[in-house]
Amino acid sequence: MENASTPRCCAVIPARGGSKGIIGKNLRIIAGLPLVAHTIVAARAAKRVGLVLVSTDDPAIAEAARAYGAQVVWRPAELASDTASSESALLHALDSAEVAAYRPELLAFLQCTSPLTLAQDIDATIDKLLFEHADSALAVTRFHYFTWRHTPEGASGVNHDKRTRPRRQDREAEFLETGAVYAMRVDGFRQARHRFFGKTVMYEMPADRVCEIDDAHDLDLAELRLRERARSHARFLLPQPIDALVMDFDGVLTDNLVHVAQDGQETVSCSRGDGLGLEQLRKRGLRMLVLSKEQNSVVQARCRKLQLPYEQGIQAKLPALLAYCQREGVRPEHTVYIGNDVNDLECLAAVGCGVAVADAHPEAKRHAKLILRAHGGRGAVRELCDLILDHLPPQQDHQP
Repeated sequence: MENASTPRCCAVIPARGGSKGIIGKNLRIIAGLPLVAHTIVAARAAKRVGLVLVSTDDPAIAEAARAYGAQVVWRPAELASDTASSESALLHALDSAEVAAYRPELLAFLQCTSPLTLAQDIDATIDKLLFEHADSALAVTRFHYFTWRHTPEGASGVNHDKRTRPRRQDREAEFLETGAVYAMRVDGFRQARHRFFGKTVMYEMPADRVCEIDDAHDLDLAELRLRERARSHARFLLPQPIDALVMDFDGVLTDNLVHVAQDGQETVSCSRGDGLGLEQLRKRGLRMLVLSKEQNSVVQARCRKLQLPYEQGIQAKLPALLAYCQREGVRPEHTVYIGNDVNDLECLAAVGCGVAVADAHPEAKRHAKLILRAHGGRGAVRELCDLILDHLPPQQDHQP
């Protein structure tokens, strides 16, 4: 959140419901989150931003926006057409009751089609505007390519003379607009009604964080990059060292569905891959426990199969978790807890690293430090096991 001594900044994320290129693009799940959520998360983490708004005409996008902590401004149909400009949506948002109550001096225009954007990119773009006493700013990335265009006489160089091919280090630096972040002073923007006015400055964004979603290939590329980032970042989120792993059962070790036969017998779906991951952790001597609200015998059957200690019929999980920690000499701040629903919230907040599966309840995701990419019962536990195994150097193996 912004500092009280800095100008108030409102971030606006336009997100229409209609998309011609990719149907439902802004709600497509990328690395475990709806596309629009990645930008919301980054905006809420930015130190310079005090208010995050999503401008939309779509109820489903509005629901997702609220689930990840943004406020919603309903955009009228005439401002949500293919021909309506982004500036029109920004000006409409600035006239909303939410902005009127906040009275921002700065506006950050963020594109939800740039899911690799980090909070530091948003802050750095705003800082450029402030520290260089500019009126508007944008995020760019360094551009090294020769560009061409068709002419009646044939191909012609745009940013070069085709008769000469200077080395990259001998050429004047050029920059490509990323489309991810724009910053502007509110009063000047209201007057100019365009995102670039007055003195415009650039923040150079690292190339590995530049990816604008236009087609299905871009979705795949963003997914790969976000997964790589999550694995790298997870090492900083997990406690060092890890004393124990505590797991919910339904929705974590299962896919949260129950199959009921005519005689009332219940069965659940689990992942065999989870079992192998847990076996590896057990061999490393890591303490583990399953805490389940369910009384069903399927809990004990599965846990016995996996050789996992378990406690079931637990209505209040936090006291049970803390009692386990005290009994086993485990430090809560060095414990990892994985859950999926609102009855896990206290446990997620009480440990060193609370983890949520990809299809967890939105509140569980908000309370978790780490959100996995796999769903419960569909590889989530195995994903976490692999992260923990990567986190534990051989010389720091746990002793049973």
